[in-house]
Amino acid sequence: MAKKILAVDDERHIVRLVQVNLERAGYQVVTAYDGKEALEKVEAERPDMVVLDVMMPYMDGFEVLQQLRKNPSTRELPVIMLTAKAQDADVFRGWQMNCDCYLTKPFNPMELISFVRRIFKAQEETEDGNYIDLG
Repeated sequence: MAKKILAVDDERHIVRLVQVNLERAGYQVVTAYDGKEALEKVEAERPDMVVLDVMMPYMDGFEVLQQLRKNPSTRELPVIMLTAKAQDADVFRGWQMNCDCYLTKPFNPMELISFVRRIFKAQEETEDGNYIDLG
């Protein structure tokens, strides 16, 4: 069964770009266009990962990430921040809030797919008990 990824961005062309590339790589993709909808889709769809923009209406990506990390059922859900917010303070904030990856726009879709695969692979190896020594 293909892993399900939620792609969240208020820019529809970015969501489409992410969706098309992830689907070509064999993933199932569901979409949302703002932070509030993102949390609703996480609850309804139970994705295996979220690709999340920061600057969105109703609730920004940092707020969404904070809500995901507070909730015991989504605390471990992998989140890739995909955003134009490239200032050091923004990147640091993303890492501080325990995102799994912080990619800045413009981005290379192949780089996104590479990170998605690496996160899922690390997750599988941890579940198997085969820990990776990254040091």
